[in-house]
Amino acid sequence: MRSMGGERVTEAVEGAVAALRAGVDRDWSKVRAGRLEWDCRRTAEHIAGDLFAYAGQLAGRAQDAYVPFDIVLEDDAGNEGALQVIATAGVLLAAVVSTTPRQVRAFHPYPFRSADREGFAAMGVAEVLLHTHDMAQGLGLAYEPPAELCEDVLTRLFPHVRPDPDHWRTLLWATGRGDLPGRAPVTEWRWSNNPVIPTARITLQGVTPAAATDLRLGGTGGFEWLDGGPFEGTRDAAGMLLKAYAAGVHRPEWGVFVLVRTEDGRAVGSMGFHGHPDEEGRVEVGYDLVEGARGNGYATEALRALAAWALAGRGVRTLLATVDRANIPSQGVVTRAGFTRVSEDEQSYAFALDG
Repeated sequence: MRSMGGERVTEAVEGAVAALRAGVDRDWSKVRAGRLEWDCRRTAEHIAGDLFAYAGQLAGRAQDAYVPFDIVLEDDAGNEGALQVIATAGVLLAAVVSTTPRQVRAFHPYPFRSADREGFAAMGVAEVLLHTHDMAQGLGLAYEPPAELCEDVLTRLFPHVRPDPDHWRTLLWATGRGDLPGRAPVTEWRWSNNPVIPTARITLQGVTPAAATDLRLGGTGGFEWLDGGPFEGTRDAAGMLLKAYAAGVHRPEWGVFVLVRTEDGRAVGSMGFHGHPDEEGRVEVGYDLVEGARGNGYATEALRALAAWALAGRGVRTLLATVDRANIPSQGVVTRAGFTRVSEDEQSYAFALDG
């Protein structure tokens, strides 16, 4: 899987600085940045400020709010100076992302109140790509970032956006900066970092389309797995997620979560939903664990947390689970998590938990 790390931040910033340098002879304070209300100088300051802010959030492990600081260009800083500040901020964010452990999350408001190092890297790259586009549009400069870089952003921050072969045009459309054939214009948007649900011994970490693609192809999804890799059910669940993503109906809160053990950061299984809740507020859950993690109560702990999360004001009235008759341990998991057996057939039992 192509990583979303410090190298991607560096790639985005270097491309942006190179493109914008062609317009340093203009007065940026008198040129509007594309469709924005800001001028190009204010937009350059904003790019640098976001890169610094994301580095600060992640380095400082902020948990409840933004770290209270801002970056302002000095009055006598020319356009070259502005580009130097952007480049410096990019180096700082790239370094912080590259040295931050995978498990660390820090505050960001949209939409689940936190992001990991991949999330902050992706947000930094998105700010650079989009606002460089705005400035280039205002200054009349040519700018189109690498398609892979745009796909990196889309598959991590826009899981709700149906993919299109033209990744750059899709990103512009998804952020209200352009049109795509057959799609209505976007007037309001927010990106979406992956959700995380903590428990006493593990965290349920939402799987992005980027990670799901890697899992489906036999990779790790960017996780360090106990026993060397996930159980086959995890790869099947990743395939279901990708089908929903391709159809434009995937929502991360109703997707797949990898169960990561807190003590050592190893992934021990996965758990998630078989789609959105239906009209009656019912949604089905499924899960599996790698063999080396079974018998420790991880599935029960995770299912209790996932059930509480789903039933807490998200329109869910009933959680369902189907378990093979021969799978006695899994029947124990759902029972201990509060589910009740409601029906059966020749092969399986159906369980339900009402909110």
